[in-house]
Amino acid sequence: MPIAVTTMLDEPWRLSPDVALRPEPFGALAYDFGTRRLTFLKRPELVTVVQGLAAGADVRGALKGAHVPESQWPVFVQALESLAAAGTIQRRSSVTTS
Repeated sequence: MPIAVTTMLDEPWRLSPDVALRPEPFGALAYDFGTRRLTFLKRPELVTVVQGLAAGADVRGALKGAHVPESQWPVFVQALESLAAAGTIQRRSSVTTS
């Protein structure tokens, strides 16, 4: 079942600690060391959003921080849902300790 756009926008997410991003001209490769899964992030803007997830309070903040126009948020949320289903990103508690 897909995550509701408004729900995901208000939730804190982060890049999974098992995943490393490697910048590429098209965006980035995400490699999951736990599952050995390789995922292509095909837009540099999506990479910026994913990298900004941990720094912001929620997905909405990461989208704003990456200067993604609000009209494009549904497309980005759909991409983030796919990344969540693959385990590339994961929900985090609202209070993080680093």
